[in-house]
Amino acid sequence: MRMSKLAGIVAVAAICAIAPLTAGPAQGTSAKTPMAKAPMKHSDQAAMLKQDMRKLWTDHVVWTRDYIIAAVGDQPDAQAAAGRLMKNQEDIGNAVAKFYGAPAGAQLTKLLKEHISIAVDLIKAAKAGDKAGQKAADDKWQANGVAIADFLSKANPNWPRATLVDMMKKHLATTTDEVVARLQKNWEGDVKAYDAVYDHILHMSDALSDGIVKQFPDKF
Repeated sequence: MRMSKLAGIVAVAAICAIAPLTAGPAQGTSAKTPMAKAPMKHSDQAAMLKQDMRKLWTDHVVWTRDYIIAAVGDQPDAQAAAGRLMKNQEDIGNAVAKFYGAPAGAQLTKLLKEHISIAVDLIKAAKAGDKAGQKAADDKWQANGVAIADFLSKANPNWPRATLVDMMKKHLATTTDEVVARLQKNWEGDVKAYDAVYDHILHMSDALSDGIVKQFPDKF
């Protein structure tokens, strides 16, 4: 009799201990209700902009390289690469338009497409050994780079004109090194040149996104 009573007490105690673990949600709560999404912090939004800008400018140098390889090697994908490269200029213009308006985005797209068209002419001249044509294309390329720097510096006081001109000139110089190395079949030099192109474009991209964050703090 005592053993039976003791067993009953132990059973009740065990049930009481387990009950809180197996019970459903408390009144007024729902197990299926998702947690509210926390608002993005300043650092999160700024980091997202930097990531997006890096993607756009990485596409710029990646598709430029793809075109250089195809054009120098007389590959059939050259035209497709050129088309994708032109699309990238539209993507960059559209990204800028979010902050500066559609007309500004369209103007930057126009300047960037000129940048690509001139590069195509420069590669053709260099491949043909046309020194005069290459020099003429390079002169136009340099002037276009300054025009892009002028446009951007007027849009954002955090982008000093002199700094942007230097950045654009370095972008043109490193890209030219890439073209020359491939034409000369200097494969190690080609790889080194692309590394320099890529490192520089990330630096330039970060400078642009940092300038936007400073100019529009209310958006971040």
